[in-house]
Amino acid sequence: MEIRIGLAGNPNCGKTTFFNILTGSNQYVGNWPGVTVEKKEGKVKGRDNVTVTDLPGIYSLSPYTPEEIVARNYLVGERPNVILNIVDGTNIERNLYLTLQLIETGIPVVMAINMMDVVRKNGDKINIDLLSKRLGVKIIEVSALKNEGVEETVDLAVKTATSDNVHLPIHRFSGPVEHTLAHIEEAVVHEIPEEQQRYLAVKIFENDKEVLKTLGVESDVLNHIKKDIKLCETELDDDAESIIISERYDYITKIVKECCKKVNVTTTTSYKLDKILTGKFTGLPIFALIMFGVYYVSVTLIGTSVTDWVNDVLFGEWICGGVSAFLTNIGCAEWLISMICDGILGGVGSVIGFAPQMAILFFFLSFLEDCGYMTRIAFVMDRLFRKFGLSGKSFIPLLIGSGCGVPGIMASKTIESDSDRRMTIITTTFIPCGAKLPIISLIGGAILGGKWWVAPSMYLIGVIAVLVSALMLKKTKPFKAEENPFVMELPSYHMPVMSGVFRHVWERVRGFIIKAGTVLVVACAVMWCLSNFGVTSEGFVYLGGENSDSSFISYIGSAIAFIFSPLGFGNWKCVAATLSGFFAKENIVATIGVLLSKGETVNTLLTTAVAGFSFLVFNLLNSPCIAAISAMAKEMNSKKWFFFALLYQNVFAYLVCLMIYQIGGLFSGTVSFNFFTPVAFMVLLLFVYQIVKKDRNKIQ
Repeated sequence: MEIRIGLAGNPNCGKTTFFNILTGSNQYVGNWPGVTVEKKEGKVKGRDNVTVTDLPGIYSLSPYTPEEIVARNYLVGERPNVILNIVDGTNIERNLYLTLQLIETGIPVVMAINMMDVVRKNGDKINIDLLSKRLGVKIIEVSALKNEGVEETVDLAVKTATSDNVHLPIHRFSGPVEHTLAHIEEAVVHEIPEEQQRYLAVKIFENDKEVLKTLGVESDVLNHIKKDIKLCETELDDDAESIIISERYDYITKIVKECCKKVNVTTTTSYKLDKILTGKFTGLPIFALIMFGVYYVSVTLIGTSVTDWVNDVLFGEWICGGVSAFLTNIGCAEWLISMICDGILGGVGSVIGFAPQMAILFFFLSFLEDCGYMTRIAFVMDRLFRKFGLSGKSFIPLLIGSGCGVPGIMASKTIESDSDRRMTIITTTFIPCGAKLPIISLIGGAILGGKWWVAPSMYLIGVIAVLVSALMLKKTKPFKAEENPFVMELPSYHMPVMSGVFRHVWERVRGFIIKAGTVLVVACAVMWCLSNFGVTSEGFVYLGGENSDSSFISYIGSAIAFIFSPLGFGNWKCVAATLSGFFAKENIVATIGVLLSKGETVNTLLTTAVAGFSFLVFNLLNSPCIAAISAMAKEMNSKKWFFFALLYQNVFAYLVCLMIYQIGGLFSGTVSFNFFTPVAFMVLLLFVYQIVKKDRNKIQ
């Protein structure tokens, strides 16, 4: 018999750790149809007939977030054989709200109370037998962190799934509510299997539009039901949804009081740590020190030497050198050797060279996330980000994006609000990633005199661009969203499962390498061909790095160079370098090096400091590399929003650099007053107006 287990629970209850232990390497990850919420499924180790679906972490089955909609659509629509409800034993009262809703679905439920080792360490006690009796479900104690009780839990879940017993919820609401639910069951859902009637009746009582739409309730029946619900609301002096919520929590409070005994929370280690790590005056400084340490180790202390070895030795000497020698020995044409070694292997190698830095960075970030610290930082940053129209959860993608835009964009999955998630995806790549550091070094050294403030100013500009964009976009209709309070579970601090940390690192690095080995191979080959082939008086020829003015990339760059003249870099070589940056940002430096003629320097292309600064800022703020663009397309899951993101990033970068070059150049005396100068001032006024104007689309 094929058995399907739905793994459900609140965020940070240890569900993912439990899933990884159950399935090991027998799991596959994708997205649920139509949404960007991650879908994980796998076969239980040693049980090929048992499939586990890891549902998103949710607090309820209400249709308010993509995660909640996905979870309830799966449970109600596909109805697995059993629900394995993972409950955080250190915060059982909050977890039981979802448990009651899961039981109402009529699907057999097995509750696994996780973190029991922490419960015992804290001195708390849970009467499992009494709790099982009060809820009407089988309960087992586990500790996913220590792999205790996992096998027994699977056995119990399989046994429950194969039982012929009909599972009906034993919890009863107050008299008026039960009376109304009975009317609803009789009028609407009496022909549906008995075990499903309770869930549907409660949802109809709550006026759940998704359920009403699915059932297709006739208008006269619906009006009759609404009269019954209205009478109940009048009798209990509250709205229907609040009545259900209140009575569920009353029941939870009652059974927790009977079944659980907890010590004072202020004596726990997590509470004492939070007094410091999330303190008003200590939270941000400590976070800054931790992140400095993480980036220092990842990028400078270890990462740079490993990356240099990958670029210079692994790809530069061993792979490219070996392939070049092999191709030469078998008599390959010079152009083919150059395309494979200089174009494809050189281009892809320069990108993969960042993989070691990313792996080290992801290790530290995954460790901090799994131990519970990153959740606190999102909470701390929410107060600041909320003023600019972003959620505190947007901070984590922006932070990760400073290493690489691809995982930064992918990290936006944790943001529940569609509006905030889209805005975060659009703005994440404004923060300079590791691949943009060579551009900063080139322009900072060659044009801006190697001033110390160049690199820090790029990060500052990136942050300002994110906040300004958030302020402006939030005041437009497509990005209007309800102002909800920041709700995030703060789990107890605990030592992460290292196998889970390494699995997380591998998944992220593997995704990066796959993109580098597919999309970038084509992109690098195309850019090499455009740079090394052209048309001269002799016809179509291979240029071999010489006479670049005749290359196809020069024709393309010259054709659109006039667009960038108002920004200060209207020559085809700068434009060609910018175009190459859409394949990989570090290609900009390499392309400039290839296209410079003998005796020509960067200063001959960008003749003034303000032009160099404009060129630098444009290539930091415009659309990211092709790998990050691919990640954007995947996470947006909408062609309309994907193309809007690309359009916004490039238009925003263009307008910012128009102001930098025209206004900055005017005041520095390097740019004369011209047609675009008043346009730049008008853009500045438009930005200021959009920032300070009242938000008429704000939903209270």
